[in-house]
Amino acid sequence: MAGTCTIVIPTYNEEINAPNIAKALRELYPDFQIMFMDDNSTDRSKQFIDELNDPLTKMVVRDPNDRGLAASVFQGILECGTDYFMTIDCDFQHPLHTIKGMYDKLEAGADLVIGTRDDRTAMGFKRWAGSWCFTIFANLFLLWHGKPRSKDNMSGLIAGRTSVYVPVIKENWDKLEMQGWKVLLDLLRWGPKDVKIAEEHYIFEKREVGESHISPKVPMMTLHQCGCFGRFLAKIYAKIKGIDYFYDD
Repeated sequence: MAGTCTIVIPTYNEEINAPNIAKALRELYPDFQIMFMDDNSTDRSKQFIDELNDPLTKMVVRDPNDRGLAASVFQGILECGTDYFMTIDCDFQHPLHTIKGMYDKLEAGADLVIGTRDDRTAMGFKRWAGSWCFTIFANLFLLWHGKPRSKDNMSGLIAGRTSVYVPVIKENWDKLEMQGWKVLLDLLRWGPKDVKIAEEHYIFEKREVGESHISPKVPMMTLHQCGCFGRFLAKIYAKIKGIDYFYDD
């Protein structure tokens, strides 16, 4: 019997992209659940999703005191209730056809499937260079701790078994980086060492409409996830950029 699957999509003010991606996903994957984890949007995102009247699609409006993209994704994984979860962006930068390959790899026995970007030029030079630098730094951190690594551990396109990662999230809730964007790094850091990992290669697309929500705080929060030395670098970066380093020492 085929495993059930929920596609978890973090959103914030995506009233155009959200219904469009919901319709596209439903056409391609009629049996999958779609769960938008809304970070307290101020536009009509929820209204437009509700108007789709799709029993397998819903938008969860989260606690306004618990904001953060990673927090949205982790909550979605905990609440999805299916055999598998997948996380994708709402802006069509993750090609929807890759979901089938990722699902097939889970069905074949993988515990975690990572969408690996073969060409990141659509990100723009700064994000492309930063992504490669953080991947190298994060892999050194994971190697030091004997944890599995990926060619693209900054990826936001992820699929996994809920039976493996729901316990990981619950047991390490207070240690997870809730404000940041890099969910995968925490799943690799706190997950089992012997996890079975597969990769699905894809080409990163340009955002269809709307603006990116990435802020200068993202590199700081990513560095913060990488141990003592990472936190040291995060503080230096925050000082250079004039960003408030809001973590407790």
